Amino acid sequence: MSPIITPRLILRQWQDSDTAPFIQMCADDDVMRYFLKKLDASEATAFMNRLRDAIEKRGWGLYAVELKSTGEFIGFIGLHVHPPEFDMADAPEIGWRLLPQYWHQDYATEGAKAVLKYAFRTLRLEKVISFTACINTPSERIMQNIGLEKVGEFDHPLVPAEHILCRHVLYEKQRSDYLHIPFC
Repeated sequence: MSPIITPRLILRQWQDSDTAPFIQMCADDDVMRYFLKKLDASEATAFMNRLRDAIEKRGWGLYAVELKSTGEFIGFIGLHVHPPEFDMADAPEIGWRLLPQYWHQDYATEGAKAVLKYAFRTLRLEKVISFTACINTPSERIMQNIGLEKVGEFDHPLVPAEHILCRHVLYEKQRSDYLHIPFC
Protein backbone atom coordinates (compact mmCIF):
# COMPACT_ATOMS: atom_id res chain seq x y z
CA MET A 1 0.00 0.00 0.00
CA SER A 2 1.14 3.49 -0.75
CA PRO A 3 0.92 5.92 2.15
CA ILE A 4 -1.65 8.69 2.14
CA ILE A 5 0.16 11.98 2.59
CA THR A 6 -1.38 15.25 3.76
CA PRO A 7 0.34 18.57 4.45
CA ARG A 8 1.26 17.46 8.00
CA LEU A 9 0.65 13.71 8.18
CA ILE A 10 1.65 10.36 6.73
CA LEU A 11 -0.96 7.60 6.95
CA ARG A 12 0.86 4.31 6.48
CA GLN A 13 1.13 0.62 7.27
CA TRP A 14 1.87 -0.26 10.88
CA GLN A 15 5.47 -0.74 12.05
CA ASP A 16 6.88 -2.51 15.09
CA SER A 17 8.01 0.89 16.43
CA ASP A 18 4.31 1.86 16.72
CA THR A 19 3.68 -0.82 19.36
CA ALA A 20 4.73 1.08 22.51
CA PRO A 21 2.88 4.33 21.77
CA PHE A 22 -0.16 2.35 20.58
CA ILE A 23 -0.24 0.41 23.85
CA GLN A 24 0.02 3.73 25.70
CA MET A 25 -2.87 5.16 23.67
CA CYS A 26 -5.11 2.13 24.27
CA ALA A 27 -4.51 2.36 28.03
CA ASP A 28 -5.11 6.11 28.30
CA ASP A 29 -8.20 7.10 30.31
CA ASP A 30 -8.99 10.12 28.14
CA VAL A 31 -8.51 8.33 24.81
CA MET A 32 -10.63 5.36 25.85
CA ARG A 33 -13.41 7.17 27.73
CA TYR A 34 -15.94 6.51 24.94
CA PHE A 35 -15.17 2.78 24.80
CA LEU A 36 -16.33 0.04 27.16
CA LYS A 37 -12.82 -0.59 28.46
CA LYS A 38 -9.17 0.24 28.06
CA LEU A 39 -6.94 -2.37 26.44
CA ASP A 40 -4.01 -3.99 28.21
CA ALA A 41 -0.69 -4.47 26.40
CA SER A 42 -1.54 -7.87 24.94
CA GLU A 43 -4.99 -6.74 23.77
CA ALA A 44 -3.55 -3.59 22.19
CA THR A 45 -0.78 -5.53 20.44
CA ALA A 46 -3.28 -8.07 19.10
CA PHE A 47 -5.52 -5.21 17.89
CA MET A 48 -2.57 -3.52 16.15
CA ASN A 49 -1.67 -6.81 14.46
CA ARG A 50 -5.26 -7.19 13.21
CA LEU A 51 -5.09 -3.65 11.78
CA ARG A 52 -1.78 -4.43 10.06
CA ASP A 53 -3.17 -7.72 8.66
CA ALA A 54 -6.30 -5.99 7.33
CA ILE A 55 -4.15 -3.53 5.36
CA GLU A 56 -1.99 -6.38 4.05
CA LYS A 57 -5.08 -8.30 2.95
CA ARG A 58 -7.21 -5.46 1.52
CA GLY A 59 -4.65 -2.79 0.71
CA TRP A 60 -6.41 -0.31 3.02
CA GLY A 61 -7.68 -0.07 6.57
CA LEU A 62 -7.04 1.85 9.76
CA TYR A 63 -3.63 3.37 9.07
CA ALA A 64 -0.94 4.29 11.56
CA VAL A 65 -0.47 8.07 11.48
CA GLU A 66 2.82 9.87 11.89
CA LEU A 67 3.74 13.53 11.84
CA LYS A 68 5.65 14.41 8.68
CA SER A 69 7.83 16.87 10.56
CA THR A 70 9.09 14.45 13.24
CA GLY A 71 8.10 10.90 12.25
CA GLU A 72 6.29 10.52 15.59
CA PHE A 73 3.41 8.04 15.78
CA ILE A 74 0.28 9.95 16.84
CA GLY A 75 -2.56 7.42 16.42
CA PHE A 76 -4.65 5.94 13.63
CA ILE A 77 -7.07 7.14 10.97
CA GLY A 78 -8.67 5.12 8.22
CA LEU A 79 -11.37 2.73 7.12
CA HIS A 80 -12.70 -0.32 8.92
CA VAL A 81 -15.05 -3.09 7.80
CA HIS A 82 -17.42 -4.44 10.45
CA PRO A 83 -18.79 -7.98 10.63
CA PRO A 84 -22.22 -8.63 9.08
CA GLU A 85 -24.05 -8.66 12.44
CA PHE A 86 -23.58 -4.89 12.56
CA ASP A 87 -26.77 -4.03 10.67
CA MET A 88 -25.93 -0.33 10.61
CA ALA A 89 -22.50 -1.00 9.14
CA ASP A 90 -23.47 -1.58 5.52
CA ALA A 91 -20.34 0.23 4.31
CA PRO A 92 -16.78 0.76 5.55
CA GLU A 93 -16.54 3.01 8.60
CA ILE A 94 -14.14 5.93 8.70
CA GLY A 95 -12.59 6.33 12.13
CA TRP A 96 -9.74 7.86 14.11
CA ARG A 97 -8.02 7.70 17.46
CA LEU A 98 -5.14 9.95 18.46
CA LEU A 99 -2.90 10.34 21.49
CA PRO A 100 -4.20 13.22 23.65
CA GLN A 101 -1.19 15.48 23.09
CA TYR A 102 -2.22 15.65 19.41
CA TRP A 103 -5.85 16.63 20.01
CA HIS A 104 -7.23 20.09 19.11
CA GLN A 105 -4.77 20.56 16.25
CA ASP A 106 -7.09 19.36 13.45
CA TYR A 107 -4.96 16.28 12.73
CA ALA A 108 -7.99 13.95 12.86
CA THR A 109 -9.93 16.19 10.48
CA GLU A 110 -6.98 16.55 8.10
CA GLY A 111 -6.32 12.82 7.98
CA ALA A 112 -10.00 11.86 7.76
CA LYS A 113 -10.57 14.22 4.82
CA ALA A 114 -7.66 12.55 2.99
CA VAL A 115 -9.05 9.09 3.76
CA LEU A 116 -12.50 10.11 2.55
CA LYS A 117 -11.01 11.37 -0.70
CA TYR A 118 -9.07 8.12 -1.06
CA ALA A 119 -12.20 6.07 -0.33
CA PHE A 120 -14.28 7.76 -3.01
CA ARG A 121 -11.75 8.69 -5.69
CA THR A 122 -9.28 5.80 -5.54
CA LEU A 123 -11.18 2.89 -3.98
CA ARG A 124 -14.42 4.08 -5.57
CA LEU A 125 -16.47 3.03 -2.55
CA GLU A 126 -20.17 3.84 -2.87
CA LYS A 127 -20.65 4.90 0.74
CA VAL A 128 -18.67 5.56 3.92
CA ILE A 129 -20.20 5.64 7.39
CA SER A 130 -19.06 6.74 10.81
CA PHE A 131 -20.61 6.26 14.22
CA THR A 132 -19.87 6.96 17.85
CA ALA A 133 -21.56 7.12 21.22
CA CYS A 134 -23.98 10.05 21.38
CA ILE A 135 -21.96 11.57 24.22
CA ASN A 136 -18.76 11.61 22.10
CA THR A 137 -19.32 15.10 20.74
CA PRO A 138 -15.64 15.64 19.76
CA SER A 139 -15.79 12.75 17.27
CA GLU A 140 -19.23 13.78 16.07
CA ARG A 141 -17.84 17.25 15.34
CA ILE A 142 -15.09 15.69 13.18
CA MET A 143 -17.76 13.74 11.27
CA GLN A 144 -19.50 17.03 10.56
CA ASN A 145 -16.24 18.81 9.68
CA ILE A 146 -15.36 16.24 7.02
CA GLY A 147 -18.77 16.56 5.39
CA LEU A 148 -20.60 13.48 6.65
CA GLU A 149 -24.32 13.82 7.28
CA LYS A 150 -26.24 12.49 10.26
CA VAL A 151 -28.72 9.82 9.21
CA GLY A 152 -29.89 8.57 12.58
CA GLU A 153 -29.19 7.00 15.93
CA PHE A 154 -29.08 3.37 17.08
CA ASP A 155 -28.28 1.20 20.07
CA HIS A 156 -24.87 -0.42 19.63
CA PRO A 157 -25.35 -4.21 19.54
CA LEU A 158 -22.24 -4.90 21.66
CA VAL A 159 -23.00 -2.38 24.41
CA PRO A 160 -25.40 -3.24 27.26
CA ALA A 161 -28.73 -1.42 26.83
CA GLU A 162 -28.47 0.41 30.15
CA HIS A 163 -24.91 1.63 29.53
CA ILE A 164 -24.30 5.35 28.84
CA LEU A 165 -22.37 4.40 25.68
CA CYS A 166 -25.18 2.29 24.17
CA ARG A 167 -26.87 5.01 22.10
CA HIS A 168 -24.86 5.97 19.01
CA VAL A 169 -25.12 8.56 16.25
CA LEU A 170 -24.73 7.37 12.66
CA TYR A 171 -23.27 9.53 9.89
CA GLU A 172 -22.62 8.73 6.25
CA LYS A 173 -21.56 10.11 2.90
CA GLN A 174 -22.52 8.72 -0.50
CA ARG A 175 -19.88 8.75 -3.22
CA SER A 176 -22.28 10.51 -5.62
CA ASP A 177 -22.79 13.33 -3.10
CA TYR A 178 -19.08 13.59 -2.36
CA LEU A 179 -18.11 13.91 -6.01
CA HIS A 180 -20.49 16.87 -6.40
CA ILE A 181 -18.59 18.93 -3.81
CA PRO A 182 -16.31 21.28 -5.81
CA PHE A 183 -13.33 21.27 -3.39
CA CYS A 184 -13.04 17.48 -3.08
